[in-house]
Amino acid sequence: MRIAFLGGGNMASALIGGLIAQGFDAASISVIEVSAGARERLAARYPVRVSTAPDAATHESDTLVLAVKPQDMKAALASLCGEAASKLVISIAAGLRLADLSRWLGGHARLVRCMPNVPALIGAGITCLYALPTVSADERSRAARILGAVGEVVWVEEEALLDPVTAVSGSGPAYVFWFVEHLALAGEKLGLAPEIARKLAVHTVLGAARLAAQSGEAPGTLREQVTSKGGTTEAALGVFAEERLAERFMRALEAASRRGAELGEQLGKDP
Repeated sequence: MRIAFLGGGNMASALIGGLIAQGFDAASISVIEVSAGARERLAARYPVRVSTAPDAATHESDTLVLAVKPQDMKAALASLCGEAASKLVISIAAGLRLADLSRWLGGHARLVRCMPNVPALIGAGITCLYALPTVSADERSRAARILGAVGEVVWVEEEALLDPVTAVSGSGPAYVFWFVEHLALAGEKLGLAPEIARKLAVHTVLGAARLAAQSGEAPGTLREQVTSKGGTTEAALGVFAEERLAERFMRALEAASRRGAELGEQLGKDP
């Protein structure tokens, strides 16, 4: 496998680092990046080929990873239409639909669309993938290997499901950061020193997430196990229920999913 990245930002850098850490040959990776600063950072960190435009390494690659900003994608692809013809193309650009990418690539159909999330930057992400029916089983495995270099991978069989995926896991880290922030702030208001409140909040979320990941129990069952009748946890959860937080949270995710669909429409429009 020879991989060419279009764009060398944070997510591309994380994928490259993950692949190399898993034993992938750095000499088989090339990056097209127009920013001089980003090129210098990549070249200093990894022994990969970095260029400002498609070159021989791009031509020889069998996989092209699209890692530029969604709003810059159409212009960036203008110089790659011919190059993409023989390659598996994997997009990690949020919101961009495969129909629009295919149109900008002259009808190319060996396309996979992915929704990674921010924890991928430390190798702890989860990525959801969708492939067009024209993508082979071997190519799906190739895409899973590349995105699996920065965490877990899951597949959906309908592209429209990537909008709720974005609402749950793409935007999800922000909800967790918000919860940690406010859990710590509540601790401070109850009298804890800021550094203690923050440490308690961060490690409580970290430990609970690890337990949920490693346990064979459903999250609801784990919640019940730590909720003693008449105890402190029940008192807090009772307020959550009174305030109908679950319904409000559902409305928030519905708003995020709708916005994902709207952005897809906007990003795919031709001038």
